[in-house]
Amino acid sequence: MAGGYKILWEGGTGELIEKKSRFIATTEPVATEEEAAAFVERMRKKYWDARHNCYAYVLGEQGRVQKCSDDGEPSQTAGRPMLDVLLGEGVRNICVVVTRYFGGVLLGTGGLVRAYSGAVQEGLRNSRIIEKCPGRRVDIVTDYAGIGKIQYILAQMKLTAADTQYTDRVRVNVMAPEEAVGSLTAQITEGTAGKAQITVGDPAYYGIVDGRVILL
Repeated sequence: MAGGYKILWEGGTGELIEKKSRFIATTEPVATEEEAAAFVERMRKKYWDARHNCYAYVLGEQGRVQKCSDDGEPSQTAGRPMLDVLLGEGVRNICVVVTRYFGGVLLGTGGLVRAYSGAVQEGLRNSRIIEKCPGRRVDIVTDYAGIGKIQYILAQMKLTAADTQYTDRVRVNVMAPEEAVGSLTAQITEGTAGKAQITVGDPAYYGIVDGRVILL
């Protein structure tokens, strides 16, 4: 598996005004070029009366799928600066469309670059970006005497339990970073004097959203 990287979890909208021109940035999570194209088309239909709907997107674990469009603006003044912002933030699986309503005043090359870049930054501020982390699911089964020690170890390692079930025993499911799995299992084994049953699952990606562990 590749290392961790940032992805767009929830899209958002940001706006700025530059010399009476209105720039509206809208972000959307996308996994394929087809999804990105469909999103761009939706924005064009929504803002059908705008002068320009420029876009940029970055896809994939390595961010190797990249595309941008100036949509009629002077070459390299809109799409490429927008893409540079996404690459600079390291966000993947994201498409952003910046809609421009012309205000009657020409901005010049530098002004356009600043406006489109700034609009994307505003859009990102109003979006939710999370870290997509590689790890493994660790399933821990213990008696009630051992749960306090396990919870202490998880807190010390800054790990969040994905699920905890209380029956005649306690079952705790944890998504742990790949590099932390060995230490986690060793500490739990020592802390419970070997009484806890530990099962390590296959590699998987996960993220933390509102304090909850989610598989990605």
